[in-house]
Amino acid sequence: MAVVASVSGLNVAQPQLAATFDASQGEVLWIINTYTLTLAALLLPLGGAGDRLGRKPVLLAGLVFFGVANVAAALAPTTETMLGARLLSGIGAAMIMPVTLSVITASFPDRDRSKAIGLWTAVAGGGGILGMYLSALLVDLASWRWLFALPTVLTLLSAVIALAAVPNSRQPAPGRFDLPGALTSVVAAVGFTYALHEAPTLGWGHPVILVTLAVAVLATAAFIGRELRAPSPLLDVRRFRARGLSSGTTLLLVLFGVQGGIALVLYPFFQVVLGWSGLLATLGLMPMALLMMVASGLAPRLAGRIGTRAAMVAGLTITTGGLALMASLVSVTGGYLSVLPGLVAMGLGAGLAMTPSTEAITSSLPREQQGVASALNDLTRELGAALGIALLGGLLVAGYQRAISSRLDGVPADLAAAAREGIANAAAASQHAGGHAEQVLTAAQEAFVLGWQQAIWVAAAGMAALVVLVALRGPTGGPTGTGGADRQEGRGPG
Repeated sequence: MAVVASVSGLNVAQPQLAATFDASQGEVLWIINTYTLTLAALLLPLGGAGDRLGRKPVLLAGLVFFGVANVAAALAPTTETMLGARLLSGIGAAMIMPVTLSVITASFPDRDRSKAIGLWTAVAGGGGILGMYLSALLVDLASWRWLFALPTVLTLLSAVIALAAVPNSRQPAPGRFDLPGALTSVVAAVGFTYALHEAPTLGWGHPVILVTLAVAVLATAAFIGRELRAPSPLLDVRRFRARGLSSGTTLLLVLFGVQGGIALVLYPFFQVVLGWSGLLATLGLMPMALLMMVASGLAPRLAGRIGTRAAMVAGLTITTGGLALMASLVSVTGGYLSVLPGLVAMGLGAGLAMTPSTEAITSSLPREQQGVASALNDLTRELGAALGIALLGGLLVAGYQRAISSRLDGVPADLAAAAREGIANAAAASQHAGGHAEQVLTAAQEAFVLGWQQAIWVAAAGMAALVVLVALRGPTGGPTGTGGADRQEGRGPG
């Protein structure tokens, strides 16, 4: 919960960070994104290191790094100190996150493992939103520095439990650690993550984005080439021929992409269209988060009854229905109730789909590579969220700008130009628009909803295509276990 909530927890404190450190918007974004970039870059190498060095020592070391970094961030006197603390926090998170799941998959017997993975998925999925809500509450009631109290307390609690309860599982691996594979994976992860985060702001045609994407693609090609030749690869890419690994990673990539995009469009809807505070807007996501947590716990039982693939298809179908409901019902006048049915369906469907897909991924790699499997699971989620924010955000902006132009007839050019930049800009401009205030604000709200519907229908179409893909190429585990058959398929060369 602490690691996931820290990915976006600082988003609610951007104005306060800028005021405290006299920082530009670019510097504030670097304070936020340094953690995400470091986490994404180091997941695969540190997941592999945990398998070799011992999962308990790596987990405890990561907790120390993460805890110290959060204390340093809370006390940071300068921007440079804050950036260093976020970098250290990302290193600690990259040590923690893969190990949390690999400890479960390597320690629990098959009959109990799916239940444990369900609990892990519930906290990683829904707990992140709960952590965001608590963070927003602390910012409103105290100051942004109290944002780091929650992860610090959770880290101390985790360390106490880990010392007493976590076994020191370790799998001896043949050959040396794949350093070239680790380095190329770092370059690829940083390149893709940075490009996806910055493209909505800079534009996809910006030279920085194009160069970064080119470097990331080349690094990915070098990584694949290295892994195909390496005697002891960090990640044997041949294993993606296994249905569990390929369908599980694709499912999580698309699902987290859709969820990231949905969160992006929901916040301005809540705050500008409905006039809610940031705290209340975060609370509005709670039905989806809580249902996701509950459904993740129930998913192993469903997969045990109907099979892994059927459970994944069922969850994705419900999620697709939720997207369709949201796109069909959302309106300016309908308020929160127009999006609540879609949120409920999405939370239920995502929870049912995530747990079996996570187990399909971990079951496709041998026990000595569970840290790598867990890291791949986490990296897929991170890249998927960034991709969804970039793509759905772009669709929303394009739809908004097309829809608002015809609604600004008679509005002065300067006000119309401000309104076209975005709904937040339109809301700010309407406060000084005199007799045009109501027209500008209404036009922005209506255009936003139309842009939202366009983006969500595209997301629903993508999710429907994923349903078909998983139905045809999902893991082959039967109803007596989640992914058992595919686990054997994944053990071999593919």
